[in-house]
Amino acid sequence: MTRFDVVGFGALNVDTLLKVDKIASAEEESFIHDYTEACGGSAANTMVGLARLGQSVGFVGKIADDHEGQLQIDCFQKEGVNTDGIIHSPKGKSGVCLGFVDKKGARALYINSGVNDQIEFREIQASYITDTQFLHLSSFVGEKSFRAQKKLMSFLPDSVKVSFDPGSLYAQKGLSAIEPIIQNSFVMMPNALELELITGEREIPKGAQMLIDMGVEIVAVKMGDKGCYVSNGEEKMTLQPYKVPVVDTTGAGDAFDAGFLYGLVHNRTLEDCGRLGNFVASRSVMKMGARDGLPTREDLTF
Repeated sequence: MTRFDVVGFGALNVDTLLKVDKIASAEEESFIHDYTEACGGSAANTMVGLARLGQSVGFVGKIADDHEGQLQIDCFQKEGVNTDGIIHSPKGKSGVCLGFVDKKGARALYINSGVNDQIEFREIQASYITDTQFLHLSSFVGEKSFRAQKKLMSFLPDSVKVSFDPGSLYAQKGLSAIEPIIQNSFVMMPNALELELITGEREIPKGAQMLIDMGVEIVAVKMGDKGCYVSNGEEKMTLQPYKVPVVDTTGAGDAFDAGFLYGLVHNRTLEDCGRLGNFVASRSVMKMGARDGLPTREDLTF
């Protein structure tokens, strides 16, 4: 019996989100209507989503001994995410992200990654990342932490299934750079643009099949307001999104990952996993920030 259902491994950023009239281009001005400060980070948001759904989750990341670092610990502990795998750095600053969100929910993000990019392989607790059913990876800005993730692939036991959301940062690195992670992934959850960047394929089914041919068991492609495409090589389907009023799309992909992983942990069908991903994402975009709208287990209707 494993200790965790899912352990996340990714960057930890405190997000300052500013609701603006429009996202200004160079030499333009815009106006701020509202703002919020909240804990974030892609894999971190996904772990909070899973904790809300009643799963046992932990996290591997790095923080400094500052206000933002303590805020991350407090946020996790409040949500029921285990923090024993988080590395504390006596120097440097914790990661922060400044985001601008327009009236339609579109966003522009600026990241100061701080100690997120200083994770060394030797700092990771081996017992922590091997005592889980799934290990969910998301991106880092810097190379050192990225190298630690790639090196980790060689040390994982067969009992740990890798879940990989490359994000735009890793997708832009190209196929050869992230191939060691792809080849060890059980499930991969890029969005449509990331899939094209990685595979060079504009047609989603073809791009997904390329990843499956590389060894990925399940591919779930996030298509925003068009839903998602899911495939395991045999079953292939497009699932329509839930129609909801969109307030902020920040963290929608992370929320999808939480719903999809919830389905996998509970051995649900591929179709159910896709529907669960769409459902959790739909609740996320109805509120400001990546976490406020995340549903609980009681909110699931199927």
